[in-house]
Amino acid sequence: MANPVTYRPKTGEIPLDPGVYRFRDEHGRVIYVGKAKNLRSRLNSYFANPQGLLPKTRSMVFTAASVEWTVVGSELEALQLEYTWIKEFDPRFNIMFRDDKSYPYLAVTMGEKYPRVQVMRGDKRKDTRYFGPFYPAKAIRETVDTMIRVFPVRTCSSGVFKRAERSGRPCLLGYIDKCSAPCVGRISPDDHRALARDFCDFMAGDSKKFISSLERKMGEAVAELDFEAAARLRDDIAALRRVFERNTVVLSEDTDADIFALREDELEAAAQVFHVRGGRIRGQRGWVVEKVEDMDTADLVEHLLQQVYGEGSSSNEEIPREVLVPVLPSNGEQMLEWLRGLRGGRVDIRVPQRGDKATLMGTVEQNAADALRLHKSRRAGDITTRSAALQELQEALDLPQPLMRIECFDISHVQGTNVVASMVVVEDGLPRKSEYRKFSITGDAARDDTASMYDVIHRRFRNYLAGKAGEQRDAAADLPDPETDPVDDAGSVLDHPEVDGAGEPMRDTTTAVTRNRFAYPPSLVVVDGGPPQVAAAARALEDLGIDDVYVVGLAKRLEEVWVQDSEFPVILPRASEGLFMLQRIRDEAHRFAITFHRQKRGKSMTASALDEVPGLGPAKRKSLLKHFGSVKKIRAASVDELLAVPGIGPALAETVRSSLAVEPDHAPAPAVNMATGEIIED
Repeated sequence: MANPVTYRPKTGEIPLDPGVYRFRDEHGRVIYVGKAKNLRSRLNSYFANPQGLLPKTRSMVFTAASVEWTVVGSELEALQLEYTWIKEFDPRFNIMFRDDKSYPYLAVTMGEKYPRVQVMRGDKRKDTRYFGPFYPAKAIRETVDTMIRVFPVRTCSSGVFKRAERSGRPCLLGYIDKCSAPCVGRISPDDHRALARDFCDFMAGDSKKFISSLERKMGEAVAELDFEAAARLRDDIAALRRVFERNTVVLSEDTDADIFALREDELEAAAQVFHVRGGRIRGQRGWVVEKVEDMDTADLVEHLLQQVYGEGSSSNEEIPREVLVPVLPSNGEQMLEWLRGLRGGRVDIRVPQRGDKATLMGTVEQNAADALRLHKSRRAGDITTRSAALQELQEALDLPQPLMRIECFDISHVQGTNVVASMVVVEDGLPRKSEYRKFSITGDAARDDTASMYDVIHRRFRNYLAGKAGEQRDAAADLPDPETDPVDDAGSVLDHPEVDGAGEPMRDTTTAVTRNRFAYPPSLVVVDGGPPQVAAAARALEDLGIDDVYVVGLAKRLEEVWVQDSEFPVILPRASEGLFMLQRIRDEAHRFAITFHRQKRGKSMTASALDEVPGLGPAKRKSLLKHFGSVKKIRAASVDELLAVPGIGPALAETVRSSLAVEPDHAPAPAVNMATGEIIED
């Protein structure tokens, strides 16, 4: 770790203007971003007396190796630039309000031809209406099940919808009148879209007109003595009222507000928010954060609003007219101007003093206190266990530096085919899934596990050296652009983040951050295997001239830890927390590698006769398969039928026809008498 004295700027060099500053570590990685009204005063506070700083701040100051700043014209510009840089660099020491769970939303995909109602988590999508968040998830599913009785909007997936279209028969929900069945033409696209709009209007709080309309229709049915229809309408009214009354009325019906509350101690803070729409509590969220600096409540409120509304800045509906907070945020005028710009309308930030809003604020604060207490009771064991495991590993392996970052590599293949490798990253004992990496291995490097391990380690740390030297790579290099480059079967790094269970990318990353990640070395490299794999990894580092990265291997048979240049393994106790952590990291690397191997193997098995047709690219192959449905039908098609496919011209149609032409059938084998072996004549 660096001594702050070695990089402290001279006081006279620091301007007195407002601005944004960045601390970087010895590898150039941004580890903290902050803003200040007076840069000189703010930066000097970090170097005055390190012993008087908070533990997290002191750790940041000693981890950093340099500090730089940018002067801006106003405090509003500083607020905007700070938020932009935090999103871009994802500094490890910045305050980040982490959700304690992924909240589900009720979503209506208005951008589709036939809008669909579904439960969604994660990043928000374009042309989709969201309602919530709901907690628990059971509540949103009960709401959907009740609502589609009155508003039978499509809820099925694309696969189910297309299958029903092809068969001409609706799914079960269509038969029991919980779906209007647009898949079989029971309702037109325009009428179905109008039904989806009514669904959204009801969920947005405009419920009275729908209930009044149903009550009027029920009265008409009773007047006509159609009691069966009246009974169905009565049940529909009861269903809508159950949904409407599920959220308790807490404020006047014209109130749209977000009510925030905090409970904090010296090291951590918990935040809670109640989303009130139409006077009813529509959702609730919670966060827990570690304090980096000696911040007061006003600073915490500013960072909380900046993060919460910055996440949803693409949708004006996320910001209500009224934001209620325990104390006004620091830089309140700039924050208010920023929120009004995001919403495109009036926004008020204020502290409730009395009445129903102040009472509800007390309820939110009680939730925050309960969340902080629960977090501390859970995290106490977690922090203690992780710290003990890392300390035990450092002592057992006799390493000179703390294990701040561990990288584990694993090779996966089936009898030498589709060879791939994985790299998983653990920082401070916790997985860093956004920095997981995949590798494709081909050629001589794929001949055995040791050659593959050498190749992967060599490529990973070659990128480290290149990043350290500041070299730039284009899209054909080993570090491709994660937004544009696909998997490179020639063996370049697949620079894409880990995905969740739904197949969605985890946290979004920018190219600037990605360039720096391979330039950030680990404290320890773990390979899955014994002495041969450890020797291969150590040889790759030695060939690159790297002597400050340590390599160990974890062998599966006896779970012994092999150290480079040692004849005997390190045997950790079976109940050791350090061994348990190594096993978890190794198992995660194996899981990640085998998942990628299965994906690659599946792609290789989808190759067909169309791949051998000259001049037929991926797009036209896809068009042919979509038009005909199978290679067999394409082979049987005439040239005129092939010309009916978009993008297929006369020359290409002839090429496809000749390439897929069926060879003349061979003469049938003669019949043989199985008893005598003689050929049976016709």
